[in-house]
Amino acid sequence: MVAVSPAQQPVRGGTGIKAISAAKIEVIAARAVGIFGIVFGLQCLPIMMRQLPYLDRGWADAVNIAVFGGLILVAVAGTFNRFVRLTTSWVAFSYLMALLVWPLTVVDATPFATQAPWLWFICTVATACAAVAFPVVWAASYTVLVPVVYGLIRTLPAGGQADTALAALDALYAIMLGLVVLIIITMLRQAATAVDVAQIAALNSYTTAVRQHATELERIEVDAIVHDSVLTTLLSAANARTEADAELAARMAREAIAKVDAASSALPGSDRVIPVVHLERRLRAAVAGFSAPVSVTVAQLAGHTLPAQATEAMYSAAVQALVNSLQHAGGTGNEPAARRPVRRTLSIQADDAGTVRVEIADTGIGFDVEATPAARLGVRVSILERVASVGGVAQVQSASGEGTTIVLEWPASSEDATA
Repeated sequence: MVAVSPAQQPVRGGTGIKAISAAKIEVIAARAVGIFGIVFGLQCLPIMMRQLPYLDRGWADAVNIAVFGGLILVAVAGTFNRFVRLTTSWVAFSYLMALLVWPLTVVDATPFATQAPWLWFICTVATACAAVAFPVVWAASYTVLVPVVYGLIRTLPAGGQADTALAALDALYAIMLGLVVLIIITMLRQAATAVDVAQIAALNSYTTAVRQHATELERIEVDAIVHDSVLTTLLSAANARTEADAELAARMAREAIAKVDAASSALPGSDRVIPVVHLERRLRAAVAGFSAPVSVTVAQLAGHTLPAQATEAMYSAAVQALVNSLQHAGGTGNEPAARRPVRRTLSIQADDAGTVRVEIADTGIGFDVEATPAARLGVRVSILERVASVGGVAQVQSASGEGTTIVLEWPASSEDATA
């Protein structure tokens, strides 16, 4: 027995799985920073309001508008995924400017001796905005620079003249927290980029496989057309001895021309399905034109369908199997072996699982399947590879003196795929 299993087809269509990508990580990071910016801003707002009487209103209003307005813009930009880098850059820049102008903003530093300036409570938000907006090196520099500036201002009279050690601890705490946020964002970006690179490599491999598969299908189709439509027709015409043989050769020539025309206009990859009863009708019409009788039986075909390409492959392979039987199984010709009576049958059936089975059998002289030369295209290309190329399986059972049976099935079962 010879079995040809289908080549593994790449899965088509969407699977519903959304892969992590760098673009989505950027969206997630922007929205997270926007949300936390609003949360910390609202927590900081009461503190700012309590400290407002001790600040110069001109400078304070400018700082408040720049910082709090920036936080609102970051939240809006993150929600709609627009102008994220611009708005986060603005928050990082305006916060640094607010720290630098803080000594000019303070009118009375009395409350700052016991309470940190309100800018302290959104320092991590500013460093997180820098992590989103800037490259890693710039973001890391900003994450270190801003807390250091805050620590220096904290030791000034405008910052409450805090103890140097306390100011240093505050700055170190802010640096550590900012670096943690930066590391998390950077790691997520790197992981997403690695996934994107892997996806691109997979898509490239998939594209290459599809091209190779398409090329193989075209090769099989061309080989099959050459054998079925050209060589077989020429051999039939050359060996025609009777009027029936000549009529058969003429019919084969007409079908060859039609097949070449159809192949030139065929659209590969069509998702159109065809009822199996149409395959039966086509096979019956083909059998009616043969010079020898063929018994046809059908079972359970109503309601079953086949893809258009599978239908065409099953039809062409079945007709080729019958032509081979007429030419090589005996029952015609002048030699004693050729005059041996041969019974030919064609059966078509479908089961509840959707498997369509076409069986062509004869009681002719048979042949040794294993000894068939690879250069012989009639069985290998026109039958085996043709059915396998559309996801089916073809089996040839024969032995010298014992007849031949060819079974075509679509789709191939898991057992056939591993045969």
